Amino acid sequence: MSGKGQVRSKRRLVDLAVQYFKKEGYRVNHEHAVIEGYSGISRKFDLIVQKGRLEQGVWIRDWNRTIGVNVIIGLDKASEDVGLSNPLIIGEKFSDHAKSYSNRRKIMLLTRQKMIRSLR
Repeated sequence: MSGKGQVRSKRRLVDLAVQYFKKEGYRVNHEHAVIEGYSGISRKFDLIVQKGRLEQGVWIRDWNRTIGVNVIIGLDKASEDVGLSNPLIIGEKFSDHAKSYSNRRKIMLLTRQKMIRSLR
């Protein structure tokens, strides 16, 4: 898939994520959130979700490949830099190393299938 197809596909995944988070009781900031971190670097998140006092950054990676641990580490560092805890990442597949790291660091991995099942 290239160009416009990828954008449409990601848009659909963003819309699905917004539906999912709202059903789960989160408030959702639809806008692409760019937050300046303590490091002085601007960090971009696809969504910011909030449930109670807990505010979390969300990355959405609509890729036709497995998401590796380096992406998860990047999300972890970006979230930590801006003071957000327990970040979330949405993708199709995650490597075993990514799952292991996420489990240790309390990063939620979500798939399209999991969100669809939850919305039924």
